[in-house]
Amino acid sequence: MLTIFNETQITFESVLLEKIMKFLKCKNIELILSDNEALAKLNHEFLGKSSTTDVLSFPFDDMGIVGVEKELGSIVINLEMAKQTSLEMGHSLEAEVGLLFAHGLLHLLGYDHESDSGEHREKEGQIIEFFDLPKSLIERSINSSY
Repeated sequence: MLTIFNETQITFESVLLEKIMKFLKCKNIELILSDNEALAKLNHEFLGKSSTTDVLSFPFDDMGIVGVEKELGSIVINLEMAKQTSLEMGHSLEAEVGLLFAHGLLHLLGYDHESDSGEHREKEGQIIEFFDLPKSLIERSINSSY
């Protein structure tokens, strides 16, 4: 189940996100759609960075409860930044949020592009191809001009 909390005035449809969850066989994700200010605060608090960011993932720890389906974690997406990026790159807001969601969800599943041997990038590439999403966040950061 996808639980969405939209803290912005920007409207958003979640159909694509639910399809991505099915594709990755994931259940019980909390998604928070927020803004530049909130993501800047979270980025500073949890990563010590003094700027806003597009997506953060917060995995929930296994609390040892047997027989209860637990949430995988929370993904927080900067909807303001996603809207701006989608306009700059010429694709839909839904596609941009889908890409951010997939990237964050892969982190919740244990993928880490900063320390793995390309598994995160490969899996993200499969999702991008299957759902016809924009250029990956990893590619964007390498090329930094989108």
